[in-house]
Amino acid sequence: VRALAKKHHSSALAQLAARMGDAGSEDQFGKVKGLIRDMIERLEKEADADAKKKAYCDTELSETYQKKADKTAEIEKLTSQIDKMSARSAQLKEEVAALQHALAELAKSQADMNRIRAEEKAAFESNSADMAQGLKGVKMALKVLREYYAKEDKAHAAAEGAGNGIINLLEVVESDFTKGIAQMTSDEESAQAAYEEQTKENTIEKTTKDQDVKYKTKESVQLDKAVAETSSDRSGVQEELDAALEYLEKLHAQCDEKADTYEERKARFEAEIAGLKGALQILQEETAFVQRGAKTHLRGVAPHVVAA
Repeated sequence: VRALAKKHHSSALAQLAARMGDAGSEDQFGKVKGLIRDMIERLEKEADADAKKKAYCDTELSETYQKKADKTAEIEKLTSQIDKMSARSAQLKEEVAALQHALAELAKSQADMNRIRAEEKAAFESNSADMAQGLKGVKMALKVLREYYAKEDKAHAAAEGAGNGIINLLEVVESDFTKGIAQMTSDEESAQAAYEEQTKENTIEKTTKDQDVKYKTKESVQLDKAVAETSSDRSGVQEELDAALEYLEKLHAQCDEKADTYEERKARFEAEIAGLKGALQILQEETAFVQRGAKTHLRGVAPHVVAA
């Protein structure tokens, strides 16, 4: 017992060894054996409690580290989703802004086309009316001249050469007016057709871009909502991770082996218990020997006879 006390630096074992050293009688041996049994029981309880604590710490640390890993992975996954959705939403907003700018330019272009077409049409209507009026005047003049020079009159005959020159000139003017009106009408029709074709293309483009704006805006709004919900989910998981980290810190404070390891404590408990059991066995054998010696001594003493 002294050796165990010295080896394991146990004051309780040292006190027990001292009391065992003072034991001499059978009654004292009995008390010492009781003390040893008590100490063995206490050591066994301490060893059992230490083993249960070790099992508890191993289980809790393992589960908490697993929870930490799970929550960390979940946060990383949610963060990745948030980053992707945020990037996509930002891209969509940029595309919507570009589409809206293009629509504004398209509207401005169409407005300019409308203005120019209206000005061209007004000019055509005015010019064609003037040309038609001029052509009408020329036709009337030709009619009058032709009718005039068609009469059989000596005076007319004398001026027939000059009259033919005027008629020829007016016929040239008539032809120019007719060609001019035809060209103006053709140009107007071509301009109107081009305007209508471009307007049709602009309408199709506007409809397409309006739909793009509508759907991209809708998708962006949905993504922003999903980002908010996922961020809320991540906050909840972060709280769980923070709680796990806090619990892990408490577990380390409670479970980390500062002086000696569980294996070392277990070996010490086993050595102390084995040593105490050995000492108890020795005491039991010694007590039995003392008891046998006392009985032998009593049998060897002659009975005392009282004289009559």
